[in-house]
Amino acid sequence: MKRIFYFILILAGVSSVYSCKDMLDENGDPLSDLNNNTGLNGPRGLYREITDKDTIAEYHYNGLLMTKVLTDSASVTDVMYSGEKVSKINFNGFLDVDGDGKLDKDSISYTQLFTYGNTGRLESISETRSYYKRGPAVPPATLGPKVLFAKTKSLYNLMYSAATAKLDSITMKTGPDISGSPSGFTDYSQTKYTYLGDNVSKVVRHYGPMANGVPGAATEKYSYEYTSYDNQISAYTLLPFAYKISNLLSTQANDFRSLILSPNSPKRIAVTDLTQPIPTPTIFSTDYNYDPQTYVTKGFGINYIYKPF
Repeated sequence: MKRIFYFILILAGVSSVYSCKDMLDENGDPLSDLNNNTGLNGPRGLYREITDKDTIAEYHYNGLLMTKVLTDSASVTDVMYSGEKVSKINFNGFLDVDGDGKLDKDSISYTQLFTYGNTGRLESISETRSYYKRGPAVPPATLGPKVLFAKTKSLYNLMYSAATAKLDSITMKTGPDISGSPSGFTDYSQTKYTYLGDNVSKVVRHYGPMANGVPGAATEKYSYEYTSYDNQISAYTLLPFAYKISNLLSTQANDFRSLILSPNSPKRIAVTDLTQPIPTPTIFSTDYNYDPQTYVTKGFGINYIYKPF
């Protein structure tokens, strides 16, 4: 149930405001002017996701390609390409791995490599991840050195529906990455996606142990349902598909954000712990604001800031 508490923390009663600095990009150029409701004509990119308390994410571009994402506590995601396809993502910073609504004190670095099939669709992601703790400080330093205390390796396989070509499922295998040891995968997850039209309507993810390549009984099961979609344009349509998948896989709790795969925005989200004797959904709802070009500008306590190309 801790994960349900996490969702309540991030969505409960958040309202948003703007400041002058929010209306300029990293070069000082004007962004979408939301004060006079003129919107932003022509090509655009998503630049910031902000609340009244903080900037959730800031996206940087090289031409039309999104190449860097800055998030909380100076965390940085670098996105690399082969042509126009994401080929590699490096993350360095802090994540809420335990799902308690706060960033962990231990820092994380991971590298993801992306493999595409003959059709050009993303088929697999291989990941190596390192966890660091701070050692004791040696005066006059006030911070101790980062010390590696764990490494993991993961493999994600993506499957698509033969009938619709939409993402159907993601299977994860993960385990310790021990140098010089042929250690195998020790845990797995299975994520299933259901759609209503082009929008994701339901996501179910199971987690459990595995031994000798064989998955065991699931120990965690969560369902995420998205309903009451609008017919306007989601801000996340402006981000690369591969990056969105990477973001969803960064922590277990991020499955909640599977709405980013949809072209429209849901006004209602239901999260259910399926391991409970009587599974009871926790409901979140919102109304959205839009600019004249029908891009969403506010919803679930998040304001979306765009930049022109």
